[in-house]
Amino acid sequence: QHRLEQDVALEPKPDKSTKKKRVRVGTPTPSWFGFSPNFEPGALLTVVWANGKISLLPLLNSIELVGAKAGTAMPAEMRQALNLRGLVPASVEDFTKQEMRAFQQLMSKPSSLEKYEFLANLRCINVNLFFRLVMNHFKEIAPIIYTPTVGEACLNYSHIYPFIYPGHMSVGLFITLGDVDNVDLVIQNYRESMTEHNDPEITVITDGSRILGLGDLGINGMAIPIGKLQLYVAAAGLNPARTLPIVLDFGTNSKKYQNDPLYLGTRQPRPDDETFYNATGKVLSALYRAFPDILVQFEDFSTDHAFGLLDQWRNKALCFNDDIQGTGSVILAGFISAVEQAGIAPTDQRILFVGAGSAGVGVAKQLVEYMMLEYDISEEQAKAMFWFVDSRGMITANRGDKLAAHKVYFARHDNDDTQCTSLEDALEYVKPTALIGLSTIYKAFNENILSRMNELNPHGRPIIFPLSNPESKAECTFEEAMRCTNNRVLFASGTAFPEYTIPETGEVRVPAQGNNMYVFPSIGLGAALCKPSRITDTMIYAVSKALANSLDNKERARGELYPRIERIRDVSARLTAAFITQAVHEGNVRDQHWVHIVEANMPEGVDTKTVSGLFTKRVLGEVKALMWEPAPSVEQYMFEAITFENPDEI
Repeated sequence: QHRLEQDVALEPKPDKSTKKKRVRVGTPTPSWFGFSPNFEPGALLTVVWANGKISLLPLLNSIELVGAKAGTAMPAEMRQALNLRGLVPASVEDFTKQEMRAFQQLMSKPSSLEKYEFLANLRCINVNLFFRLVMNHFKEIAPIIYTPTVGEACLNYSHIYPFIYPGHMSVGLFITLGDVDNVDLVIQNYRESMTEHNDPEITVITDGSRILGLGDLGINGMAIPIGKLQLYVAAAGLNPARTLPIVLDFGTNSKKYQNDPLYLGTRQPRPDDETFYNATGKVLSALYRAFPDILVQFEDFSTDHAFGLLDQWRNKALCFNDDIQGTGSVILAGFISAVEQAGIAPTDQRILFVGAGSAGVGVAKQLVEYMMLEYDISEEQAKAMFWFVDSRGMITANRGDKLAAHKVYFARHDNDDTQCTSLEDALEYVKPTALIGLSTIYKAFNENILSRMNELNPHGRPIIFPLSNPESKAECTFEEAMRCTNNRVLFASGTAFPEYTIPETGEVRVPAQGNNMYVFPSIGLGAALCKPSRITDTMIYAVSKALANSLDNKERARGELYPRIERIRDVSARLTAAFITQAVHEGNVRDQHWVHIVEANMPEGVDTKTVSGLFTKRVLGEVKALMWEPAPSVEQYMFEAITFENPDEI
């Protein structure tokens, strides 16, 4: 390893007992190997005080690693010092050219899966370039690193895994039942494998038992936590070095994978509930022991386990379930925007859900909470606005079957002897103003269903949200919903659909995508910054209100339900500010820095006992200043490589 000791002027000078200290650079500014990162006086550096001498400590373990991440932009002086003269092309590029080349290569790939593979490899080779590419081309790349392409990647994960990650790279934790009693050692192995030795601020954890609408994929579900954490970084500015994807490889009930000779996971049936909860509890306890401030996001567990884990942990640790709470939050925001345009009073809405899994019930519960808080109605009045249809028909208390625990809350008691065994029957019985699909049944909203929704709402615009993804599981397309409702539909989907041009007028309509990526990155960043003791429903509700409020004038004029995805970074900052402000109002913040900022800059006229989703410019500015972003130039990259070894020491 190449180390350079460089005397620097320090103020104040550390005493001899100090081993490592953050100090501010005076003059002259340091340089190494003749390459100056152009430090300004006052910049923070990590220094070591040893044997009465001050030494500059470069961030990364070796200067070679810095050079590798600079790639073709590596300065000539550094190449000379590393004895690379004649071993690499002589041209020294800037980051703009690197990004141009990478994007051209990405777009040349003929299939979405090949694009995914290219990006996965790039992420391992050059994190800075990967995230510059994602952030500068977010609309094009988000559907590749996450839905819908991530579904295809999951289906092929065991087959492509060796070719998308360099062999020496750790992409996260793969924890088997056999590892559970030694999980502290697993975590220690992970720490020692990391080049930048930063404790994770957030983990996304799955057992692969219910991946998107694709079912039990076992270890292949690891692509979901990886993709999700990339969105936390790109959309909200979490530090990529402080993210940790985890898959619990507890087996799979899929015969396909049990019999696949190339399947990389454990080939055994999934454990019983007692074994599952005991093993998962040991893993979570070990994570919180090792990383006390970590946020755990549960992802794509089976419905019963999703609710069970959330109920067990939500009031005693920092965690949330994106399928339940995140989906509910983003759909609530879209629903708030849709109701404003529907022409039907909010409390007169009749909302029919198709699909009663964890996501559907989670969304409906957040809508119930919204109706209670916003319109001052009772829980029973709010709950009476909702009906559910599952695989056996409309969910009623007297249907004759034993309902799963999570379905009981919304079971109807006012149906007398009426039982609807199909969606068509339920449509005629309920006469809904809003139809929300989380069924994972392709084309469940057929043309007859869509046309009937239009007929049932002559005095208001029908709200139709086909939220299942990927596209192969979507209840209908945007084009179908537009055609069958005479272009009157208020539409949001879970997967991306193309724009639709109205043939008669040539007007182009843009479909809203109720994608969780609008909300979960902000919850993650907010938790990492203000360190709440737990995440409450009202904190997530504040995020929903802030998302509905974030539409700009042009978006409102076009009747859109969500902000354009190109604004995701700015929107995430706003939602994070709302999250932190609400957490402070609830006395649920451990970092007093944010308490002082929020309380000293309280929005005018805000009742802190209500959930407004409002925040001040001061809070927003502080959030934006702390969002990680890739270095725009090699000079800035080198500067950050030295400056930010361990932010907790600043």
